[in-house]
Amino acid sequence: MDDSWPTSAAGTHRETGVDLHLDLRLDLPPGSSHGRRAGLERALRDAVRGGRLAPGSRLPSSRRLAAETGLSRGTVKAAYDQLTAEGYLTARQGSGTVVAARPQEASPAVPGRPAGDRPPRHDLRPGSPDVTSFPASAWLRATRRALAAVPSASYDYGDPRGSAELRSALAGYLGRTRGVVAEPDRIVVVSGYVQGLALLTGVLGGQRGGPVVGMEDPGLPFHREVVRRAGGRVVPVPVDGHGAGADLPRMDAVVVTPAHQYPTGVTLHPARRHALTAWAQQSGGLVVEDDYDGEFRYDRQPVGALQGTAPDHVVYLGTASKTLGPALRLGWMVLPPHLVQPIAEAKLHTDYHTGAVGQLALADLIADHGYDRHVRAARLRYRRRRDLLVERLAGAPGRPGSQVLGIAAGLHALVSLPEDGPDEAAVLRRAAAEGLAVGALGEHWHAQGAAGRPQGLIVGYGTPGEGAYPAALAALTRALRA
Repeated sequence: MDDSWPTSAAGTHRETGVDLHLDLRLDLPPGSSHGRRAGLERALRDAVRGGRLAPGSRLPSSRRLAAETGLSRGTVKAAYDQLTAEGYLTARQGSGTVVAARPQEASPAVPGRPAGDRPPRHDLRPGSPDVTSFPASAWLRATRRALAAVPSASYDYGDPRGSAELRSALAGYLGRTRGVVAEPDRIVVVSGYVQGLALLTGVLGGQRGGPVVGMEDPGLPFHREVVRRAGGRVVPVPVDGHGAGADLPRMDAVVVTPAHQYPTGVTLHPARRHALTAWAQQSGGLVVEDDYDGEFRYDRQPVGALQGTAPDHVVYLGTASKTLGPALRLGWMVLPPHLVQPIAEAKLHTDYHTGAVGQLALADLIADHGYDRHVRAARLRYRRRRDLLVERLAGAPGRPGSQVLGIAAGLHALVSLPEDGPDEAAVLRRAAAEGLAVGALGEHWHAQGAAGRPQGLIVGYGTPGEGAYPAALAALTRALRA
């Protein structure tokens, strides 16, 4: 007889009313009855300690377990009695034998987050939308409609490029709202910008042997690390009042944020846009367009995507992270034709394909224009927040000098610090004393700590919930007050 056996027990726990079904594999050693009893005890003890038998789980009766294992009922009962005495099991009258509750053990700290770290009282960190405004009802309706309409084959392994429904919906939406040349066959759905950037870097590395990637300076340090970990070498591309690209170094690709540079908030000047696409056409390099918040422009219509002017030389990356929420893990790449197959192959061997249900729901939300309605409502909400930030800083008592820089767009703003006032470190200490978390410009330079660099705060006015925003602004003005 195979000594590695599964046991399953079905029944209703009388206290909780939960239907319990156990399917547990235990390894029992061959040998005498006494030795096998000890083996049963050890196997059950290990299952409880390892969490395979959770507290409250009902075990099979001694009669049933004996029949399934080939042990005598007395041997099983003796093992149950021993583990009950040790505190692993509990015998309840009329309920059989159940796994006893165990003291809670301290969980290990989350990597990258200090143990005991608590959310700030006021959160103005950049990078997130107001997730409390997620359109849960509209998303639920879209999910229901999508699941009711799709064939059962949609729940099988899918196309690594993404579902046909979402790629078709995105092609129409991106062409209509962002001016992107986006046939469905040029789109690959990814689980966010980070995956898209890593896939692209890896593919370029396979073609060119460790690509040199230009990235804006200042820019997001995390994205530079993504490129490095994917095998790329990062070189800085300075940003000024006209955006990036005045003097491009030798490189295979350059990553830019043309609609709303992060973190300075400037938009790429038309002359720079032409220079970037001309460089790509002449050198054979790629322009990677990060359109992370291109839908959110408040003083005019959003500037169209750079990709629309040179679709065979620009890779367009967008996501639902800023419009809906990062938890959805849905993004998209619009690629030049020669990169579609290599990117799809790379994605196939990375995660096979992105989750289908979320793709189908987003496709339905776009087709139903619920996505447009949500973006319009969010645009109004974030515009009011930016206007309030400008108003509060202009009217704050104390030394003037802090200004909101950049265009009226996006979910963040760069707030300058006056040269004769406190530096970034001092303001951040004041902010921490107020229970306020906010971004710092100094963290975004390629060479941090260099003298003569402008200083400022990066205020994520999209992050707080609607009710929490005024208090967060009040904490910010106190931190900036001389």
